[in-house]
Amino acid sequence: MIAPHDPFKSGEAQDAGWEAGKGGLIGAAKWGVGAAIVGALAYLRSPLYRRMTVQFKVYVQISAMTLGGMIAADQRLRDYETEMRAQRRWLREKAKWDRYEQEVAANNEK
Repeated sequence: MIAPHDPFKSGEAQDAGWEAGKGGLIGAAKWGVGAAIVGALAYLRSPLYRRMTVQFKVYVQISAMTLGGMIAADQRLRDYETEMRAQRRWLREKAKWDRYEQEVAANNEK
């Protein structure tokens, strides 16, 4: 029996998932560092921020990291999709030229 095709288990889908995951980690790290810097400055400058609970400060940090991860993962996935479309377009054009060259070579042999 032939197994049905599962598009989520294809190599391209897995590659796209890895790209999005890498983007998410990178974005979370970048935004986490940025939020930590902003939090440190707020702690030094703002009495309001100093009075906030540790739990709320952690929530703000995690929120920034989550947002950054989502934005970067989405951007990296869009870049991957654009790259795959360009690669497929290039392969189609190459196949057309290969067929054309074969036709020309066949006509020259006659």
